Amino acid sequence: MRKSKRERQRLLQETIQENPFITDEELAEKFSVSVQTIRLDRLELSIPELRERIKHVAQQSLADKVRSLPIEEVIGEIIDIEPDHSAISIFDVKSEHVFKRNRIARGHHLFAQANSLAVAVINDELALTAKANIRFTRQVKENERVVAKAKVVGEKENGRTIVEVNSYVGQELVFSGTFEMYRSNREKKDGDSNENSN
Repeated sequence: MRKSKRERQRLLQETIQENPFITDEELAEKFSVSVQTIRLDRLELSIPELRERIKHVAQQSLADKVRSLPIEEVIGEIIDIEPDHSAISIFDVKSEHVFKRNRIARGHHLFAQANSLAVAVINDELALTAKANIRFTRQVKENERVVAKAKVVGEKENGRTIVEVNSYVGQELVFSGTFEMYRSNREKKDGDSNENSN
């Protein structure tokens, strides 16, 4: 027996909430309706397509891991992160990121991607860039995809964390930077080192 449209839509919402990775085809089979009917139901209920649902779940997962800044403030899209260890982001260079005359990406976008990734990889409520040593190794053009890879490589005596970021287009290095990061839970206080010296 077929369910009413209202009942089907209610069950559709529940099913997608339970399993956001279910396809329209699987839903159509489950409810014994056409794929087109499922798509129309999703449209009426403002439920995004599978790809958008997957992206949303991934962003929620990443947002839970990134403590130092809101995920939407990261320049580029974080695709992988292991706090205090490594992170990867992608940045698609579009017309608004390039000089109009020569279609070359403005350097501050590449820096912003790398810097925000260096901040994001720090597992702390507060992470700020104290110092950066950067190098642009080749021009990036419109419609190229920049993949930035951040790696926590150590900690200085003053408690600052060192993060290296290398950005690539394909296999070619286009940007490299070493970022010295202040973090609120590791910074040594002025008196700490002399506390027991008397």
